[in-house]
Amino acid sequence: MDMQVSFLDRLFESGLLIDTGVDGLYGRSGEFEDVIAAFERLIDRTGGGDGAEAIRFPPGMNRAYFEKSGYMKSFPQLAGTVHSFCGNDHDHLGLLQCMEEGNEWTKEQKATDIALTPAACYPLYPTIAKRGPISMKGGLYDLQSYCFRHEPSKDPARQQLFRMREYVCMGTEAHVTEFRQTWMDRGVEMMKSVGLDVEIDVANDPFFGRAGRLLANNQRDQNLKFELLIPVTSQTKKTACMSFNYHQDAFGSKWGLNLEDGSVAHTACVGFGLERIALALFAQHGLDTKLWPENVRKVLWG
Repeated sequence: MDMQVSFLDRLFESGLLIDTGVDGLYGRSGEFEDVIAAFERLIDRTGGGDGAEAIRFPPGMNRAYFEKSGYMKSFPQLAGTVHSFCGNDHDHLGLLQCMEEGNEWTKEQKATDIALTPAACYPLYPTIAKRGPISMKGGLYDLQSYCFRHEPSKDPARQQLFRMREYVCMGTEAHVTEFRQTWMDRGVEMMKSVGLDVEIDVANDPFFGRAGRLLANNQRDQNLKFELLIPVTSQTKKTACMSFNYHQDAFGSKWGLNLEDGSVAHTACVGFGLERIALALFAQHGLDTKLWPENVRKVLWG
């Protein structure tokens, strides 16, 4: 934790991150954003020739879709919803009085129809399902969104609001598993090109509770999730900066994603944690991008 706090303090002192008073909720400087923009251009150069359909969803999604996704069964500890004041004039006066007295003022807040997006791909599945059968050649989609996960931490690589870039593939089992392997190979090469030491390891999602431990074990046993790990705040406990996920036909069955021959589509995705990758670059090369190795600067900025 000391290394995490030390790195976070240095990021604050340099102005790369801006303290908001809430752990895991930070402003970003222009220099920080420039690194993310440059890395996204590298993603575009790497995957741009694949012909993915670009879609950009907002950081909130339809709460009904969120509920149907099953996220609350697996990750209730991470979920966030949007609440708004729904009272009358009298309730408003009570709210203002509570605020003036320093008391709890959110009791009149009610859940809206919006849930905070937990992963960039979550709004995609119902969207594609509405279109009808997927071509036997498969579907490929390029996403980017702010995402929310309620896990406040002093670790700057574990933020509550962060950006995720994703490629999502839908098709046959052979199609999507080949897609995942291709991006695992690409991910290693991309990170090496910007001077980052990486390793790929089998992983599991942070499923909740005792039943969640069974799900996590099953996920690992079947090699459904791999992560690309990079040192950010620790050389021994490395940070997952990319993930490579094979969902089998779980999302296809849930959302009615079918191929033209009537079979249920399998899905896979590759996710880039953009803030984490930027932090890994700053941790490796220093807090002043002008002093980064020339070969790294050339890859990112030409």
